[in-house]
Amino acid sequence: MSELQARGDGGAAQMNPNEDGFMMPGRERMDLPIIPQMLCGIIGNPLGHSLSPVLHNWAFREVGVAGTYMAWPMAPESLDDFMAAVLTLPIWGVSVTIPHKTGIMKFCEELSGRCRAAGAVNTLHWKKGLLCGENTDVQGFLAPLAEIGIKPASALILGAGGAARAVIAGLREWGVRSIHVANRTPEAARTLCNHMRCQGVAWEERTGVQAELLVNATPLGMLGERQDATPWPVESFTRGQIVYDLIYNPIDTRFLVEARQAGCAVIPGLEMFLHQAAAQFRLWTDEELPLDGARRLVKQFLGLT
Repeated sequence: MSELQARGDGGAAQMNPNEDGFMMPGRERMDLPIIPQMLCGIIGNPLGHSLSPVLHNWAFREVGVAGTYMAWPMAPESLDDFMAAVLTLPIWGVSVTIPHKTGIMKFCEELSGRCRAAGAVNTLHWKKGLLCGENTDVQGFLAPLAEIGIKPASALILGAGGAARAVIAGLREWGVRSIHVANRTPEAARTLCNHMRCQGVAWEERTGVQAELLVNATPLGMLGERQDATPWPVESFTRGQIVYDLIYNPIDTRFLVEARQAGCAVIPGLEMFLHQAAAQFRLWTDEELPLDGARRLVKQFLGLT
């Protein structure tokens, strides 16, 4: 893409020209300076572990889009002010991570079916002048399973946050009926199960659930103070079980290392991260994110190549 152009066909954003002819996303903006680049970013708290800026800025360069992707650390009490800025400034798209995936829904003028199914938004984009919410976590979660030809009949999800919602929505989309949820905070698990028609299980009893697919949707194992933690006792893995960790930094979490040693098939969170990012990039630019190069980039950034 050599220049940013108007789209009225459901592409990355509906554009409105200012008096200088530069095309801006969303509604008419008044008295704004010319912005020579597509501006996107990620909001969440914390954001120190996020590789989204590295990935998307690289992708902009790779496909020839004049774009910048920033990290915007955002406490929940600042969300209203940030969304006022989104409606005023020429911001093309926003990645949304914890703790904002549910709170941001009220600001969206249009929600996709996947957002409604998951009850969470991880992406903001413009379409025909409307601020739209999408959940690319759903497609990001399903893509690695589809690539290896696995459609599980049963699943146990550890965790009850926004990522767990996307996992359940994706499994429901595939027609998986047996879905159990275990969370360290019982109230959160009950709320999620009531909303998404799942079976809750007490955290202390989670290892008693026999499931073909085991998913870590908790922060246990994430880079930082929880890196050495795992949500699953090593002795409770079942040989041949599919073990999927949504954490991508580090790529090889303790959860995955121990699952692999126990004879399980493992899927690292890097694959979900790449596929959900590719779906976001497509919404914002109408371009395909080069997945093979992106995978090499992230591994190199994490010191794995």
